[in-house]
Amino acid sequence: MTAAVFDVSASHFREDSAPFLSARRVAERLGVTLTELAGLIGVARNTLTAKAGARKVDAALSPVVRILAMAGEMAGGEDRAAIWFKHQPIPGWAGKTAYDLVREKKADKVLAYLEAVRSGVYA
Repeated sequence: MTAAVFDVSASHFREDSAPFLSARRVAERLGVTLTELAGLIGVARNTLTAKAGARKVDAALSPVVRILAMAGEMAGGEDRAAIWFKHQPIPGWAGKTAYDLVREKKADKVLAYLEAVRSGVYA
């Protein structure tokens, strides 16, 4: 995925002109509560909305947004990507979804899987 595609996709997850990703927008896209999102990315619930935690939240949300952007590009839209993220088991991971793997701090494995699919390895 080119940086331009990620920038366009990531802009959907920011508040108006804010420099950081919005936990609220990511939660809305995934259809989860802020508490569930906090558990997914491994930060405290209060950190999601605290201005002092903006950089930490941005760093924690970044892999999720990258996964959603890449999956959206491949699946034909952000809505389909969100459904895939939460419900589609990833081959070779014992029925685990991207959501499960991100919660286990394995977002890099999901991104590698998506890169492989995009390259035609699993096609």
